[in-house]
Amino acid sequence: MNYISLFDVIGPNMIGPSSSHTAGAAAIALLSRKLFQREPVKAVFTLYGSFAETYRGHGTDKALLGGVLGFSADDVRIRDSFRLADEAGLTYQFNTDRDTSVSHPNTADILLCAADGSTQFIRGESIGGGKIKIVKINNVDVEFTGEYSTLIVKQIDRPGVVAHLTSCLSHQNVNIAFMRLFREAKGAAAYTIIESDEYIPETIVDEIKQHSCVQETTVIQIQEE
Repeated sequence: MNYISLFDVIGPNMIGPSSSHTAGAAAIALLSRKLFQREPVKAVFTLYGSFAETYRGHGTDKALLGGVLGFSADDVRIRDSFRLADEAGLTYQFNTDRDTSVSHPNTADILLCAADGSTQFIRGESIGGGKIKIVKINNVDVEFTGEYSTLIVKQIDRPGVVAHLTSCLSHQNVNIAFMRLFREAKGAAAYTIIESDEYIPETIVDEIKQHSCVQETTVIQIQEE
């Protein structure tokens, strides 16, 4: 049986009006910015389902833009995200797609671009009560929520990479709550998503990058050291 808490009923601390359309949208965009690890100069948003129908009235556009600017769901600056984005020199574009079938009605794609030409594509779903799932990074289908301290490793799918990652985690005394491997195809781009219910030492990044097949490593902390 699945249970919900009182906090799921009341909803998260947020700038409203909607936990799904506002708080969830901000959380998707903020997590996307953290994953990008660069200062974005352009953001292109594509909205599906109910996001596409109601994004102006529910402030989904402000929330998405605020998240890319680094604002959490309860940050009052979300109300002024358009002005603040203009002041920061961040260009942005909102598109709606009412034809493509997606697995959840509150779905947003975010394409972030940096000044050096690097880009990142993220697809996220706002699943209710301010909770989210990231379901795609670039061309790879993934699944994680951002509710745990999370280690995201972009790698080439080769034997020994996962063993290297688990060895690094053991060396740093990190307890694994969940670990999943997602890949584009055999021998192609892959992501290992490792979630922990404790702090992940930032020093683990340099250790992980010693493997030649590791391309990028990101740590997103939920708990402080």
